[in-house]
Amino acid sequence: MSRPVHFEIQADDPERAKAFYADVFGWSFQDYSEVMSSPYWGVTTGDEGEPGINGGIQPRPAPAPGDGHGTNAAVLTISVADFDATAARIDRSGGRVALPKFALPGMAWQGYFVDTEGNTFGIHQPDENAA
Repeated sequence: MSRPVHFEIQADDPERAKAFYADVFGWSFQDYSEVMSSPYWGVTTGDEGEPGINGGIQPRPAPAPGDGHGTNAAVLTISVADFDATAARIDRSGGRVALPKFALPGMAWQGYFVDTEGNTFGIHQPDENAA
């Protein structure tokens, strides 16, 4: 069974978002921009061994929907054993590709999809040989 392992918050102003989440929840951040080849901050939400997941903050790639125009939400990423097989099941089930498979070098294969309801989600296959 596949479980959520990561979330991403898109922000118009990542520094402002980091300040907000640090102040409200005590979250901490690490700059992963070099690994991701774009601005990206890892989010630590609690101590190892406590329930919960960590995530990331990144610049918003497109305008957020205006007030009254639907949910503006974070993206949930789900760990999978086989990226390609999962992508095929997503396609067969009516989902579509939002951002094709790409390597997080030395870490994993990542990609983003849109479900049948228009929600974006990610899948993540750990693979230290991803390049």
